[in-house]
Amino acid sequence: MKVRPAARATGMEYAIRDVVLPARELEKKGIEVIRMNIGDPDAFDFDTPEHIKRAMFDAILEGYNGYGDSEGDAELRRAIASREKRKNGNSAEIEDVIVTTGITEGIQLLLGALVETGDELLVPGPTYPPYSSVTKYYGGNPVSYRTVEEERWRPDIEDMRAKITPKTRAILAVSPNNPTGAVYSASDMRAICDVAAEHDLPIISDEIYDMLTYGVEHVSPTAVSKDVPVITLNGFSKSYLVTGWRVGYAIFRDVEDKLTDLKEAFLREVRARLCASNPAQRAMIAALEGPQTHVGKMVRALKERRDYAVRRINGMDNLSVTSPDGAFYLFPRIEGGPWKSDLELVLHVLHEGHVLLVHGSGFDRHYGSMHFRSVFLPPMETLEPAMDGLEKALAAPQRSAKK
Repeated sequence: MKVRPAARATGMEYAIRDVVLPARELEKKGIEVIRMNIGDPDAFDFDTPEHIKRAMFDAILEGYNGYGDSEGDAELRRAIASREKRKNGNSAEIEDVIVTTGITEGIQLLLGALVETGDELLVPGPTYPPYSSVTKYYGGNPVSYRTVEEERWRPDIEDMRAKITPKTRAILAVSPNNPTGAVYSASDMRAICDVAAEHDLPIISDEIYDMLTYGVEHVSPTAVSKDVPVITLNGFSKSYLVTGWRVGYAIFRDVEDKLTDLKEAFLREVRARLCASNPAQRAMIAALEGPQTHVGKMVRALKERRDYAVRRINGMDNLSVTSPDGAFYLFPRIEGGPWKSDLELVLHVLHEGHVLLVHGSGFDRHYGSMHFRSVFLPPMETLEPAMDGLEKALAAPQRSAKK
């Protein structure tokens, strides 16, 4: 008899990596596929700064190889609290900072502590898939509020307000946004805080791309409102080029002890999973306190690549794209052609152009429909043939679906 898996696991989806499976089949046949699906700078020509590598090496040699505190290394937590006060006006103290194994674990732990069967989480439409899939995993319902593509994907505040019910547990804000690259303005973020205050709800603020913006400033809800409780989720993977090291953090900025019980439930989960990587945490102290010059270089390179990819895509038939203000993703709209779905187009581009993209409906079945996501991380010698492959595929005749 086959062992029956739990329904909550069989329903898990992660479009960004699910699309790798058909790409692997082509690669087994010796076909080179340009992977534009995963937001990993280290997979291309960006590399971890030397002083951060050295700090990791030194931490191992100095004996930071055993278990650490479940809440995280105290020196790192102090450095994070200092950084957040300086950058975002976050009044949280070291006791409110908890180190996680990447921001994804933070999402899992937070939603595990927050969501029960039937609860609702307001999420941007479209948004990073784990917020929806993990909410469902715990028996909750993600409810997408509209973001307006014609207005650079800014949040529709009235739609957000209209979708709040007695079951709503929190409002999620992701800025800079994955997959659209939207960066919410101070007025937009203030409006989100106002809605949260009206309904006595906390804000979950995903700020993993907060250092990767192009000509605009990232604004945290902690910088524009002092009377709304905010749980910030952030990490080191993207801006410090340590995607595989898996170090993130959660910060509970409380107001009138509204987050006390939630934070304690989160900490119970944290203790049960032991700790984040001890030597990697020590290296992140050096990341925060050491030279930051790599960030400016990275942003300048990404801006050039963004501009090139946007120009190429907007010159192709049946596609249009809004130039993103942050992160390193494009989210083009499919405006015509024979494709019945965004997934059908993504598979067509994979087989005809040998470029791997992600179907937009994987980020939201409604608001992501008939879009796709692509990174603009590769150097020009990779990005140019990727755009060529996309353009070639769009001109190729539609064939029967290939799995």
